Amino acid sequence: MRRTLSKRRHNRNSKQDDSIKTYLVQEEPVALLEYLFTLFPDKSKTTVKSYLYHRQVAVNNLPTTQFDLPLCAGDKISVNFERGFRVFSHNRLRIVYEDEFLIVVDKGYGLLSMSTDRIKEKTAYHILSDYVKADHPANRIFIIHRLDRDTSGLMMFAKSQKVQELMQRSWNDWVLDRRYVAVVEGVLDQEKGEISSYLAENSAYQVYSTQNTNAGQYALTRYEVLQSNGKYSLVELQLATGRKNQIRVHLKDIGHSIIGDKKYGSTCNPLGRLALHASRLRFVHPITRKDMFFETPIPPKFAYLVKDRRKD
Repeated sequence: MRRTLSKRRHNRNSKQDDSIKTYLVQEEPVALLEYLFTLFPDKSKTTVKSYLYHRQVAVNNLPTTQFDLPLCAGDKISVNFERGFRVFSHNRLRIVYEDEFLIVVDKGYGLLSMSTDRIKEKTAYHILSDYVKADHPANRIFIIHRLDRDTSGLMMFAKSQKVQELMQRSWNDWVLDRRYVAVVEGVLDQEKGEISSYLAENSAYQVYSTQNTNAGQYALTRYEVLQSNGKYSLVELQLATGRKNQIRVHLKDIGHSIIGDKKYGSTCNPLGRLALHASRLRFVHPITRKDMFFETPIPPKFAYLVKDRRKD
């Protein structure tokens, strides 16, 4: 069983209208091309393959050419029978998921999440605003949570203020798992552990730990060492709370600052960047209630830095 939705949309950059049909997957897990063959039994396999080749197929609003992309029940397949879908492309930002309510992106390091007094346009927010407004000038996006400029990885935007407020109002209920990977200085005493404190901020916008419960907000970070070569260690960090600069402060507190983090005690910068990456994001979709899970690989330079050269 499948439900089909049809729509025609005018593309302002073309004289030809789009002709798009959308299908909701209800079968057991199946590869994309195999599923497309079942959708169009009256068309030749060459024609169906051409839809993929010319980026006329989108899965959950993301155009794809991957024939063996695994599909699950609830996925939305859109086919544009007139032309390929417009593809988002930016060297510092990658869309990993999009629907009518949310956008999940993989942000590159060095890119601000949103504007400051000095920087207005070169931000993830501005880039995505331009992207959604290309479909309709009234479209807007709303930031749900931020990453520091020098932190790379997964973050979320809403397409309406209602969804933004839903997520932010009950953040700990919606977000099931947030994890980061970092390269830190030295070797940690324990392979696994927890770091907790109350975090406060001084007049210079420096966050620091205190045990004074009245002076700050409680923060808890869980960690596990993934690899170490004696000089640097690759650590996975799970946020039990989401405070500003929480991971950076807590690693400084235990004497193992993130490399490249001069603000919080690092004395070296072999990668020319802050070695912190938001690698995993799992949350309940605020509208569909679907369990959403996203994961990005450990940055290759992180893995290379902690490689044990003695094994080469």
